[in-house]
Amino acid sequence: MKKVNPLSLQKLVAIAALVVIYLFFFAMSPAFRSGNTLVSIFDASYYIGFMAIGVTFVIITGGIDLSIGTVLICTALIGGTLYDKGLPLWLCLIAIVACGALFGLANGFMVAVMKLPAFIATLGTMMVTRGLGSIITKTQSVTFPLRTSPDGWYKNIFRTQGFPGLESGFPTGIILLIVAVILMSIVLTKTRPGRYILALGSNKEATRLSGVNVVKWEMLAYVISGTFAGIAGVAYAANLSTIMPGTGNGFELEAIAGVVIGGTSLAGGMGSVTGTIVGVFIMSVLKTGLPFIDLQPHYQMFITGIVLIVAVYIDVRNRNRRRA
Repeated sequence: MKKVNPLSLQKLVAIAALVVIYLFFFAMSPAFRSGNTLVSIFDASYYIGFMAIGVTFVIITGGIDLSIGTVLICTALIGGTLYDKGLPLWLCLIAIVACGALFGLANGFMVAVMKLPAFIATLGTMMVTRGLGSIITKTQSVTFPLRTSPDGWYKNIFRTQGFPGLESGFPTGIILLIVAVILMSIVLTKTRPGRYILALGSNKEATRLSGVNVVKWEMLAYVISGTFAGIAGVAYAANLSTIMPGTGNGFELEAIAGVVIGGTSLAGGMGSVTGTIVGVFIMSVLKTGLPFIDLQPHYQMFITGIVLIVAVYIDVRNRNRRRA
């Protein structure tokens, strides 16, 4: 009998859970059934989704990146500050992504070259970026241009206005998110960097002995994570024009939870970008749907925690079964 791929099985379970959760809210609340609710679900997915795509590569190596939430806020604050100083908006958006990549490079250097534990290195970067955002802005909030202003064009990247049947507009950001998922899935499964990153998580020492530059590819995983945290910063600024310094803590937990729920192993060596985005959508549906049944959003963390524990338990069982 042909063995079932544990990753495929967990991904199917995640998809089934997403459908069940969505249908539950659909049945329980007539107000949930509107097209505008679907737009809200997508809006809640963008910045967490982009972060989750990037951190998938780090977790596959067996590492972790706790800094992506504060990197998102810090890079957005840097971009907003540059805009206030008169730089063109398009250049500020590029600077946001570039700063994210630089923070990822710093994490990669500390983990791959300095051999610091990923938990400690990225925890340090979390603290640095949280403080740096407050230092740069002098603890003041930063405001990006509104949709109605001449520079408000960037908001249409994630949502267009005036779409028939949708008062809040069409969520074009979901197209960008799907494109990112497709591209990074190809990178992970069909390219040499992706195969090396997977190999690092499976057996780092064996990969090194086979002649692979493990330092280079481990650093690349963190650069990818930081870059996507920067992209998430752009998405966050497009949906929430005002960025507050000192925030962002907790975003990384939502992204990591999405990755694990989607089937990526915390032990490394196994993961899927498509599974990650399913996990992100599960949390977005919970976040959007709970208020429709008179439950506050903090119940989302409670339920997500239970789902996460179950997902990790399934992963542990699968790994033990493969070793047996």
